[in-house]
Amino acid sequence: MTSPRALVVDDEPDLRELLDITLSRMGLEVETAADLSSARRMLSANGGYALCLTDMRLPDGNGLSLIREINRDHPELPVAMITAYGKVEDAVTALKYGAFDFVSKPVDLEVLRSLVRTALQMHKDDLEKAARSMDANEAPATPAHKPAPERPVSEGESALLKQRLIGDSSAIQRVRKTISKLARSQAPVMISGDSGTGKELAARLIHDLGPRSDKAFVAVNCGAIPSELMESEFFGHMRGSFTGAEADKEGLFQAAHGGTLFLDEVADLPLNMQVKLLRVIQEKTVRPIGGREELRVDVRILSASHKPLKSLVEAGNFRNDLYYRLNVIELHMPSLNERPEDVGVLARHFLDSIAEQWGEPPRTLSDDAIEALARHPFSGNVRELINILQRAVTLAEGTTITGNDLSMEHSLQPVDAAPACPEDRSLDDYIEDVERQILENALKEARYNKSEAARNLGITFRSLRYKLKKYEID
Repeated sequence: MTSPRALVVDDEPDLRELLDITLSRMGLEVETAADLSSARRMLSANGGYALCLTDMRLPDGNGLSLIREINRDHPELPVAMITAYGKVEDAVTALKYGAFDFVSKPVDLEVLRSLVRTALQMHKDDLEKAARSMDANEAPATPAHKPAPERPVSEGESALLKQRLIGDSSAIQRVRKTISKLARSQAPVMISGDSGTGKELAARLIHDLGPRSDKAFVAVNCGAIPSELMESEFFGHMRGSFTGAEADKEGLFQAAHGGTLFLDEVADLPLNMQVKLLRVIQEKTVRPIGGREELRVDVRILSASHKPLKSLVEAGNFRNDLYYRLNVIELHMPSLNERPEDVGVLARHFLDSIAEQWGEPPRTLSDDAIEALARHPFSGNVRELINILQRAVTLAEGTTITGNDLSMEHSLQPVDAAPACPEDRSLDDYIEDVERQILENALKEARYNKSEAARNLGITFRSLRYKLKKYEID
């Protein structure tokens, strides 16, 4: 069995030699090029590389051009950028052009080895998927088909995407296609969308379909961590580093080492924590509280927010440099109102799931129930749809759920639908009563699951906890 081949493109002889030795010791056959034109000739004449490393600045051009050409002509070839130390802008640009990752000068060999292992796994996965796709297309009855100029999506990958992201609307089809592409990259992804649109689900799919799928996927709601515990939660601490630290504690970055860290509601991070997070992303090291040494971490960052981060940046509430470091590629999750044609199939799917989980007989939806769901303005998206169906299963007397069983008038209403303030009451008292009622309704809808109630309301868990204490709601 032949060894995988790597192409190294750099005009510094010493760095080419270092990369050659390191990759050769990892079992790769290494070929090197000192400029852009040589690299192009080698790609055209030889091909079949499993990895390409290219410098940003070359004597006869820019490495970004090579990245763009490789993604166009050799989509199965993982390419990584070598950037100057501290040039975060160059790294971000390379990722946007299609590089799957980057490594900074001076090259940290452990970071390089981790990058190479990920690239080889990506290349191996792509070859296997291409082979399976070719076998399927070589059946005698299948007409000749010109392959698309991009990595083929395997049957298993396609089935997983359709199983988890249900629907046939053009909006959800675009999401599935984008996720398939993002899974192959190591670039940070910002997942945007309203509460309840499935942002964490999308993050899990990106992880599960990528080369890190055999490592940990760690999800954290940034708004649910008390500010005084954030540094310990993210970076860990050493025994005795503060009062109550009775043992060493692994942080979220260490727990996700080799895998994926999903930062949900990243907009809720306080500014002092944003500075520390940016440093970890750039340096790829963490120092636990009370620790003396920096620990190397290899983590892909995926983040999400239902708040528009750009406006928070403009208002000075979110760091501009962190925003651009996290938002290398954006994935928008459409609201249910943006894909109304999916409501029926989603409702049937969730009804089957509810029946299985609750040990209930299977339920069906009447025509008027489907029409009512299609007309309903889902402010809580898929999560609201599930809550409506759970309530309907509880209240319906037969196996067919009608429009009346849905009781959608009890769903969370927007604040502007509240009745006018009576003249004999102060505005503050009235607003407090309205807020208290909204909180109580949200808790009932979520079956008193506080985390779910907070998500449905579009607020942080910490904010919900404060409001419940304020209004003495148990």
